[in-house]
Order: sequence, then structure tokens, then C-alpha cells
Amino acid sequence: MLPTANYTFVVINKFSMKTKTKIMMALKIWVVIYPSITIFLLMLGEQISTFPLYIRTFILTITLVPWMVFAGLPLLDKGIQHLKGFSSK
Repeated sequence: MLPTANYTFVVINKFSMKTKTKIMMALKIWVVIYPSITIFLLMLGEQISTFPLYIRTFILTITLVPWMVFAGLPLLDKGIQHLKGFSSK
């Protein structure tokens, strides 16, 4: 009985860590995507407003997905690592 209880605890602990990681990733994505969409629409909203919705969505995603993957999230991760290093000193 005792090994089963320990195994159950480990499984629950792994699940909670997985959930915490997913929540942190979702927050990071939101922190980058919200201002990015806002700035994009502020800069190009009027110019693309005459296009159909599916074209506007395509322009938005074709621009912002690479920005998120190759620049936005890596910059955020660097900033977080810098703050972690700064706060531990």
C-alpha cells in the first residue's frame, strides 16, 4: 500500500507542475500577443479595414506569428532570465 500512495503523490505532483508550466506559457504568450495586436491594429488598422475579415485575419497572423515565435517570446524569456539573475544578486 505505501508504494502506491507514494506513486500517486508523484503523479499528482507531476500533473500540477505540468499545469503550472502551461499556465506560465499562456501568460507569456498573452503578455507578448496583446500589445503586439494592439500596436499592429493601431498602425495598420485603417489601411486594412477595407479588406474582408478573412484577409485582415490572414495579414494579422502572417505578421504576428513569426514575430511571436522568433522575436517576441525569446525577448520576453531573456527579460525574465535577466530579472531572475538581477533579483538573486
